[in-house]
Amino acid sequence: MKTGAAGAHRAEHFRPDIEGLRAVAVMLVALDHADIGFLAGGYIGVDVFFVISGFLITSLLLREVGGPSRRRALVNFYARRVKRLLPAATLVLFVTVMAAYHYLGFLRGDDVAIDARWCAAFVGNIRFALVGTNYLGAQEPPSPLQHFWSLGVEEQFYLVWPSMMLLVAAVVPRRHLRISIGILLGIVISASLAWSYLQTNSDPGWAYFSPLTRAWELGVGASIAIGAPLVSRISPRLAIPISWIGLIGIVASAFIIDGATPFPGIAAIAPVLATALVIVGGAVGSGGGAVALLRRLPFQWVGKLSYSFYLWHWPILVIAAQHAGKRLSVAHNLVLLTGALALSAVTFYTVESPVRRSRALRGKDPIVVVVGLCLVIFTIAVSSWTLSRHAGII
Repeated sequence: MKTGAAGAHRAEHFRPDIEGLRAVAVMLVALDHADIGFLAGGYIGVDVFFVISGFLITSLLLREVGGPSRRRALVNFYARRVKRLLPAATLVLFVTVMAAYHYLGFLRGDDVAIDARWCAAFVGNIRFALVGTNYLGAQEPPSPLQHFWSLGVEEQFYLVWPSMMLLVAAVVPRRHLRISIGILLGIVISASLAWSYLQTNSDPGWAYFSPLTRAWELGVGASIAIGAPLVSRISPRLAIPISWIGLIGIVASAFIIDGATPFPGIAAIAPVLATALVIVGGAVGSGGGAVALLRRLPFQWVGKLSYSFYLWHWPILVIAAQHAGKRLSVAHNLVLLTGALALSAVTFYTVESPVRRSRALRGKDPIVVVVGLCLVIFTIAVSSWTLSRHAGII
């Protein structure tokens, strides 16, 4: 990788190793949710996603705040987020609410509709923390929308982090931008990790869902983007062992960590740093090692569908189990996951990809942001309407 601006520019291009890493992350999560016993720690796939997101989004923001389009940086950034996240998320929220009413009855449907209102505004994690959800050892039936907590964490981070970067860019010379943002990021990572350790011990429910305890994970990914000139100095000969150590570390974390592990806290360091190693290995290497594995077609295909698959798999598993009134077998869950993957492909090719590549939306970022707000309002309105229909029935 070249140094300086060239290094940042390279981050703009498609990274097949990161696409493959997305596949690893989503499959760990999905197999854990399917009750594969030996992967009880598969939920660390979400932590892998956090690091990836922190890296990619900060790479994008560096180009925006450090370039001539600084004044439009925030609008451009949020327009990209709208096109990337909201169309598929709105579809899944709407279908899940309707399916909950149909298959689980209006009492359970009302609960899901309330969850949908929070999730539509990307504060589902706050909702689940407030109601005392225990993600790792829940006794009550889980919400079909519980997995939206991670999207809430990411978007809350992105509500604050771009503004902080823009503020730094406005007050420091461009030649000192990376160093200044890096110092700020170091403070964020240190404070968040310390709070994660303390709150995991004192209030594990809030610790799991809180953006304050998760910010450091996105920050680690962001630090790789900020430190691109330093990363580029790593010898390419080290790329293969670095990438293998990272990938093995991610998979090992899923086997070693389980529902009894205090999490996130200190335990989250292992999958987070392992993910960082894979990203760094892919940045400085020539495509060998674990990167070569991640570039293979199955990883690329699942990675491409990872967002839609993440959105669909959990409500399908949860609604099916609650409709059956029992815990489903692993074999049954794997069949459901196959259906979810097929539905994800349909969603990707009919919703995700067309919106992101739409020529009609190019250069119209303010309009895109307004459309995004309308999608949020639509989901909240539909959920509120379904709730009002059943008010006073009991």
